[in-house]
Amino acid sequence: MVRVLDVEVYSFDIDKAVVEVEDTILSGISPDNRLISATGAHGIITARKDKQFREILTQFCINLPDGMPGVWVGRMKGAKEMKRCYGPEFFRSLLLSSAGKPIQHFFCGGKEGVADELKAACETKFGNQNIVGTFCPPFRNLSDEEMQSLGTQINNSGADIVWIGLSTPKQEKFAFRLKEFTKVNFIITVGAAFDFHTDNVKQAPAWVQKIGMEWFFRLLMEPKRLYKRYLEIVPLFIWYNIKDLCNNYFLKSKKKVII
Repeated sequence: MVRVLDVEVYSFDIDKAVVEVEDTILSGISPDNRLISATGAHGIITARKDKQFREILTQFCINLPDGMPGVWVGRMKGAKEMKRCYGPEFFRSLLLSSAGKPIQHFFCGGKEGVADELKAACETKFGNQNIVGTFCPPFRNLSDEEMQSLGTQINNSGADIVWIGLSTPKQEKFAFRLKEFTKVNFIITVGAAFDFHTDNVKQAPAWVQKIGMEWFFRLLMEPKRLYKRYLEIVPLFIWYNIKDLCNNYFLKSKKKVII
């Protein structure tokens, strides 16, 4: 792990993360509701501003580096093997890899009907028939009774992995709350993966993702929904990390930059 501002971020790649998840499940170890997030600049800056959210992320066993800016910072801090672990790509890789293995998936998220669309897409695109349940939560907080009902549905399905496809920080808070009602191996938050893999939202080209400009592509696709987020997130991410890197450098000389 490498620390990017206030968040401990996974310092390897998708292939290694997939193996770790599968090995944990196939080892027969007791289900422990391990939490995994795909955390980009949005999540990292939200954690900087929101103490409750920051404390939630510290209890995730893995926070995958969802965006290239986080990877660049991690590499500057010495994590030379760190690569981007993009939520939708991690989802695709794990669904493909687990297609012929006794690993069961449950989809939770998206607008009404999206989770069912995703189930069908995974069966055709990834050859994975091991999707044992779906649920599309309403656009409000669920009551304890509703969470208990969802937990019972998930437990009865035999799911090993619950995938949460909402938005940050809602999905991480939802996953953190859900684990109190479930008995699964992993609960994984993957943001817009549901919409991307059902072709409801267009993904940025690979070269745009590689240069760290996916945020700009998504802004062009959904300006009304995203412009306020990125107008704040991008400058703050750059500013806080410059400050943090400068402080780390000068701390080695026992001097701290106060900005």
